[in-house]
Amino acid sequence: MPHRRDVFTWKIGGVGGQGQQAAGATFAKACTRGNFLTFNYSEYPSIIRGGHGTTQVDVAPRPLTAPSAAVNLLVALNEETIQLHAAEVTHDGAIIYDGSKITGDLKAYRRHKLFNLPIGNLLQDAKLPPISANMVAVGASLGLLRYSQAVLHHAIADLFAGKGQGTIDANIAAAQAGYDHATKHFQPARFAFTLRAKPVGKPAPLLTGNDAISLGIAAAGCQLYVAYPMSPSSSILHNLAGWAKTTNMVVRQPEDEIAAIHVAIGAMFAGTRSALATSGGGFALMTEALALSAMTETPLVAVVSSRPGPATGLPTWTEQGDLKFLVNAAHGDFPRVILTPGDPEEAFAAAGTAFNLAEKYQLPVIILMDKFVSESTRALPHFTLTPPEIERGKIATASELAGTKEFARYALTADGVSPRALPGTEGGIHLANSDEHEEHGFAVESFGGGALLRQRMVEKRAAKVRHLIPELPKPVRLGPAKAKLTLLSWGSTKGVAEEALRLLPYVNAVHMPAVWPIPEHALRHALNHVQQLVTVENNFSGQFATILRGATGIAPDHQLLKYNGQQFFPEELAEKVKALL
Repeated sequence: MPHRRDVFTWKIGGVGGQGQQAAGATFAKACTRGNFLTFNYSEYPSIIRGGHGTTQVDVAPRPLTAPSAAVNLLVALNEETIQLHAAEVTHDGAIIYDGSKITGDLKAYRRHKLFNLPIGNLLQDAKLPPISANMVAVGASLGLLRYSQAVLHHAIADLFAGKGQGTIDANIAAAQAGYDHATKHFQPARFAFTLRAKPVGKPAPLLTGNDAISLGIAAAGCQLYVAYPMSPSSSILHNLAGWAKTTNMVVRQPEDEIAAIHVAIGAMFAGTRSALATSGGGFALMTEALALSAMTETPLVAVVSSRPGPATGLPTWTEQGDLKFLVNAAHGDFPRVILTPGDPEEAFAAAGTAFNLAEKYQLPVIILMDKFVSESTRALPHFTLTPPEIERGKIATASELAGTKEFARYALTADGVSPRALPGTEGGIHLANSDEHEEHGFAVESFGGGALLRQRMVEKRAAKVRHLIPELPKPVRLGPAKAKLTLLSWGSTKGVAEEALRLLPYVNAVHMPAVWPIPEHALRHALNHVQQLVTVENNFSGQFATILRGATGIAPDHQLLKYNGQQFFPEELAEKVKALL
């Protein structure tokens, strides 16, 4: 399998609760402080403690968009980590193992360099608690890599700044114990890899997709966020609740998902920008209310971060299995928009786009992500917090309604969008309920003229689509202008495709940051002169390929699909593509 030679990959594994994610965050922060860029990726079970969990950090002098399949340095806090991941270690890589716990015969793994790190003994000698084991492992890893001790100490101080000086000192002491042991016993000069820090004043920020979309929601002027926790969307709720005093946003956790969407719709009806987030299972409970948003033409912004289904499925793993569900969710035929950001920058921008489209065209907008893009952490050297321009659409004011006897909330218009009056606006009284209606909101039946009214209202709502399509994010071409083969990605497969292109001469890619309605004209332009089209999706049935073919007639020559709970790795994707060339 091909390997990205400009990338160093570090991985730590052990029992859930041993602090692998904190170790990864420390390793990544230390590297970014030394002018490297990183990509963090975790795999863990859906239990609070126990089970097997890993965190991987890829390090390079350039921005990274996906994790490697190969590992250069594996840190094993238990024997299971060696059993499960030793095969991932490169021929010139190494395994650091906790010799105070792993006492079995490791002869089977001697094709790799094995470094015994007696974490328990080192902690005992330094009079530190067992919880500090992960920091000993980080320190030993960076000692083996001959990394700057000072930069490591500064990174730990930054990471634990809110925990008090005692916690900072204990973690620095634990890391130093590991570092000193590696320097003395591991012969770092003979290891094939080294990381040379070049300290920078302002390191690149480290953000997950959920961090970025949280910032985007706040920047877009959202005043109410409501959500019932469901992984992998839950950290959006945690972020916004933590920032509530700064942003003046009301953040509410209701009793369930059904309540959440109704609160969001009610707030938008009242003129308050609101948003919600959930996963596929939670959104399944919201579909009746989604139809209410469509019929009343009330704006709605929803984030759906997917995980493998059906039912509970694999709550802490990733999959792009909800696209067809979201395109068709709820009964009836009505327009909706689905945005599919592929990285934190796109996630931040998608929030502003979603609010503007939802309010301007008075319809539901769904931002579809998945665990991989939601929870993976990237160093983003070019990320900026530029607030989006806010467009609220046709909101009728009291002066505009002066002299109006009966406000036609659902007036038939050329673009399908009628002026809406917020509650309390003089002259804007109207009916809004779930029945089909005439222009003033009064319910109609399909007798006589009611049948024609029903037809016109359906057409009115549908007319919004052709007007909003030009405002959707455009397909993005990656790689060379001409290629023998073109990958077509959406959502989280963007980053994997970007990295795979580095291993694939004569291949390019087109990424779709918005998949519904399909911006057909822009997509056909992006696919002009394509010789061989291959869709890349993290689902079983090729959901986007099916939708694309049905809506536009564009059919891929091949489909590359993965649905085992993991995303594609760049090396894996490159190998599959080479088989098609």
